[in-house]
Amino acid sequence: MQDHVRLFYDGQCPLCCMEIEHLRKLNTAGNLELQDINAQDFSERFPHIDPQAANAMLHAEYADGTMVYGVDATCAAWHAVGKGHWFAFLRWPLIKPVADFFYRIFARHRHRISAWVTRQPRCDDRCPRP
Repeated sequence: MQDHVRLFYDGQCPLCCMEIEHLRKLNTAGNLELQDINAQDFSERFPHIDPQAANAMLHAEYADGTMVYGVDATCAAWHAVGKGHWFAFLRWPLIKPVADFFYRIFARHRHRISAWVTRQPRCDDRCPRP
């Protein structure tokens, strides 16, 4: 598995930002690069990433340009910060399709879920910014 990962995340999602903040704190080796898909210059810096597709499903890119999506992107990010073992079970053959199914539901409804959990459906200047 490759070490350097660029993770494209939704910086307007409170739950996403909470996870990104955890990842940022654990990224002591600098193997994880975090990129908010809502940044003004995002499309200029990453023309190969469709922001709408990245908004629908988490995207990650390895140093060699290989892309991974959804739970695979989450696992890649946590692996990059040395905590991949926490999420490795999500890729086990019997669990993988279930995890992928629930991820798709979460991704589609993450702002509504964020509102239930954090009382904030979208981030403003109160959300942590890596």
